[in-house]
Amino acid sequence: MSGVVLALLGCVRSGPPAAAGDEVHAERRPFAPMVDGTPVTRGISYGPFRRGQAPGGPNPSEAEILQDLQIIAERWSMIRTYGAGEPTETIIRTIRDHDLPLVIMVGAWIQPEDAAEREREVADAIRLANAYPEQVVAVSIGNESQVSWSGHRTERSTLIGHLRAARQAVRQPVTTADDYNFWNKPQSHEVADLVDFVVLHAYAMWNGKSLDEAVSWTADTYATIAAEHPGHQVVIGETGWATEMNPEGDEAQHILAPAGTAEQERFYDELTEWAADSDVVYFYFEAFDEPWKGSEDPREVEKHWGLFDVDRRPKPALR
Repeated sequence: MSGVVLALLGCVRSGPPAAAGDEVHAERRPFAPMVDGTPVTRGISYGPFRRGQAPGGPNPSEAEILQDLQIIAERWSMIRTYGAGEPTETIIRTIRDHDLPLVIMVGAWIQPEDAAEREREVADAIRLANAYPEQVVAVSIGNESQVSWSGHRTERSTLIGHLRAARQAVRQPVTTADDYNFWNKPQSHEVADLVDFVVLHAYAMWNGKSLDEAVSWTADTYATIAAEHPGHQVVIGETGWATEMNPEGDEAQHILAPAGTAEQERFYDELTEWAADSDVVYFYFEAFDEPWKGSEDPREVEKHWGLFDVDRRPKPALR
């Protein structure tokens, strides 16, 4: 365990900390977010970067973040972020200072090749969870760090060490988010034993499904992961439908169904209806289009998952 993280352990929570090596499954913390006394089941992934902005800078202004959060709060009560550095603290502070009816699952982005940066991310996520206990309802350490195709795959022992450190340091439930094609493997149990709930990514579109079968595939995938990890709450951390894509290259080899606003509208309607009927807690991916992602090609699919475009105009799914 790093010195940076250990230094935070003394200011973490009331009551004695968990003993080193204690397994989480003995006292799993429920993920039960509330806003104004009402349970929250519908969330949205939020990347705040607009045109000309990107992780590492330039960052959005506080006024831009406030505008985003006010837009989000009209429809959702819970957001998910992916890194613990700026502008995440600005997002949380804005929620608090403007008394917005939002709670947040804070992520720590894990870079496998940069141990110092990993330590800073985990330490920052711990600090934010403890500094803003009313706004931060969960901490997610790592995003798609274990699935075989990940571009930032991390040693499982490294992830486990960070999960243990984070869980000893905060009161909130702690998890990691990954693709269904990790959570359905036997080796995922080693990680599942250390988290309070499972965060599942399940993209019918990326997995070559047609629009007709997209939500049924999502439901079946959810049921498969829940059966693989009995006793765990399973939360969908990402699912969605893109509105544009490059018809050539790698993404076209995996995505067989058309991208488009009408297709997104249908998927969003059917997904939200299924989740409500099935009492599934989920984060839809995502709030706003993010032009910084992927290649320079403006058609790059990673840029076009938002329910709002980059100018914060709602797409047909929300009109």
